[in-house]
Amino acid sequence: MDTYLVGGAVRDALLGLPPGDRDWVVVGATPQQMLDAGFRPVGRDFPVFLHPHSGEEHALARTERKSGRGHRGFVVDADPSVTLEEDLQRRDFTINAIARDARGDLVDPYGGADDLQRRILRHVGPAFAEDPLRVLRAARFMARLAPLGFEVAPETMALMRQMAASGELDTLVPERVWQELRKALAAPRPSAFLATLHACGALAAVLPEVDALYGVPQRAEFHPEIDTGIHQQLVSDMAARLAPGDDLVGFAALTHDLGKARTPAHVLPRHIGHEHAGLKPLAALCERLKVPTEHRRLAEAVCREHLNVHRLAELRDATVLELLERCDAFRRPERVARIAIACEADKRGRLGQEEADYPQGPALRRLHAAAAAVNARDLPGGAHLAGPQVGQALRKARIAAIAAARSP
Repeated sequence: MDTYLVGGAVRDALLGLPPGDRDWVVVGATPQQMLDAGFRPVGRDFPVFLHPHSGEEHALARTERKSGRGHRGFVVDADPSVTLEEDLQRRDFTINAIARDARGDLVDPYGGADDLQRRILRHVGPAFAEDPLRVLRAARFMARLAPLGFEVAPETMALMRQMAASGELDTLVPERVWQELRKALAAPRPSAFLATLHACGALAAVLPEVDALYGVPQRAEFHPEIDTGIHQQLVSDMAARLAPGDDLVGFAALTHDLGKARTPAHVLPRHIGHEHAGLKPLAALCERLKVPTEHRRLAEAVCREHLNVHRLAELRDATVLELLERCDAFRRPERVARIAIACEADKRGRLGQEEADYPQGPALRRLHAAAAAVNARDLPGGAHLAGPQVGQALRKARIAAIAAARSP
């Protein structure tokens, strides 16, 4: 029985990145031997065990054979005769097919260390095409590694185009698509995820509402980048910069402009009412991918209100209160800061506007704090108010608080 450190732990150490979870491959063992050694079984589709002391995952070396459509259509063989090289061969990218033995020496049969040096994301072999999920994984890795200078190998991109054209991506279950999307939105450069999928034709299969933005023109005086798809990439990257690792903000930023794909051709490059037009495609996307409720509600608020936040200084005090109420800001106060960040990402996600000031963000938080500080029990004559009178008095007091917070 030989044990090897594999995958992301080896890759990230060679890149000098902070260590994450460590995964191990065990060669030459049976499930019974693992149980006898005190390991706890956790694998459902193939033999994976937790170390009795460290709790780290140890998987038996295995091979996989395609048996049906989709990323689940595989037959797994975890026989003790499976070699380390055979196990590494089934992995997706060369940079993930590197192992380290007990002495600390690398086992690198597919040139992953060299591809790390050259900053290339390359598939290990032709079996890559058997799993459509790997197209999304390639894009998600680019969202993380593009800031380090990584590019997708031309032959890998060509294979991904073939996979997208085959229709195999239609077999992906919504939960797995959402999982990859969520990780990409929490990565340093989400635009690389979008650009990679768009370049290979896969974005239309998994996020058609976002793919539809590419090629849609905007007014150059407001959007020097013109193309709405490019604007969306810039906004997603700005959201990642302003709220690192926050996929809630990332999802709201990703979906804020979906309505622009629905603008009639004769109206372009103007997009009148796009904020409301975007709610329907947003709902379709959320239903299809089973997006969590809080992500959906925040995205709806940003989609519907981002233009109002941009012109916050022009809104009447009562209108500001109505905006906050539509966002459920008094029951979900943590939502306000994220709305402000997503709107700032929209404003600064434009060519030449990357360092622009966005006073609307602090103003929105300040006005919300002032209104939220008003409590019904502290209203003048509150003890004598009943029914609708309480709500009316509370609304009047909150409007007054917003007005006072706006005063110099």
